[in-house]
Amino acid sequence: MRDDSTESGFLEVRRDGYLISSNPSKLDLEYVLKFLATESYWARGTDPALIVAALQNSLPLGLFDHSGHQVGFARVITDYALFAYLRDVFVDRAHRGRGLGVWITETALAHPRLSTVSSWMLATEDAHGVYEKAGFRALKHPEWYMQRLGKAVDGGEGT
Repeated sequence: MRDDSTESGFLEVRRDGYLISSNPSKLDLEYVLKFLATESYWARGTDPALIVAALQNSLPLGLFDHSGHQVGFARVITDYALFAYLRDVFVDRAHRGRGLGVWITETALAHPRLSTVSSWMLATEDAHGVYEKAGFRALKHPEWYMQRLGKAVDGGEGT
């Protein structure tokens, strides 16, 4: 793994012909929006304008193949000091099975701007094995955690 961080502060790491970059100007926004809105189970049907706003307020990581086409994505929601939430991690089907999901997760965890973060969270329905390889575990005290769903998520019922 080679770190090609630039003076601009964006992280760029290369491995096996792939690039992970935190430079938002490199993102193929149309690709990310399409994947999240149509192929992901967690964001399917979400208003694209809300996804764009979420991306603008997050630390993005794009995954690119040797030709420069975007083939994956992850974003971190964080205070850049103590807490970070990993979300929207995906790798295009044609590039799965190569450890890229673990790699983009580990790259997010190792981002220099997040070096003081001591509490990382994520939610997944079906990729526990991927995240366990990067050190994630089930909540030690799930009874301590609570959730409140907003009106946009649950149709106004609240939970």
